[in-house]
Amino acid sequence: MVSIQIVPPPAGSEAAALTRVVTAAVADPNVTRLIVTPPPEEALPDVALSAVVGVLMRHERLDLEIAYVAPVATRATRIYRLPHGAEALALAENGVAQELPLIRDDAATVLVGRARHLGAEGAKLHGETYVDSERLFDGDVRGVVIEPLPELPGVRARRDRRLPGGWVTGRAAQTGGTNLVVEREGVLTERVVKRSTFYRHHLNWKLVCP
Repeated sequence: MVSIQIVPPPAGSEAAALTRVVTAAVADPNVTRLIVTPPPEEALPDVALSAVVGVLMRHERLDLEIAYVAPVATRATRIYRLPHGAEALALAENGVAQELPLIRDDAATVLVGRARHLGAEGAKLHGETYVDSERLFDGDVRGVVIEPLPELPGVRARRDRRLPGGWVTGRAAQTGGTNLVVEREGVLTERVVKRSTFYRHHLNWKLVCP
């Protein structure tokens, strides 16, 4: 195994900067594992992991193993039961990769932690959400939370509310609405869209897990 460490550019940098970093890292045909190490000051580490996996997906290099050295516990570390800090580095160097469902959206963005479908400008979301063929809501709602799963069918969604539970699992979660905006890994895209879908990609990704 030949691994190489990836330190993604700061959040907010141009996507092309990250693409250059990842492309340079995988130029060596002997490299089999990328160790994604967001800097400690990165406020949203899962954004970095999502972005790196997204580059590999778009460049058809999901054959490479990914290890995640998160500086703190994140939504993705909880979902995939990963350590963080020094323990994560030890796992990244010595752990074994597992094939997992890869969840992406129709904007070719990979989801590793959490996304939300929300109403624009803080209003309630007006529309409807389906998880596969099951309707999650129809009308007005505070929002919809979407997360990847480490096992099939791959994705789950629920209404955004304080009470736990209410998850519906499936291969895809699709929302249509009149004032729909999408938040990915804590980053809100303010552009209003008519529809957004998070779904299982046709290929898996390889993540180093405990």
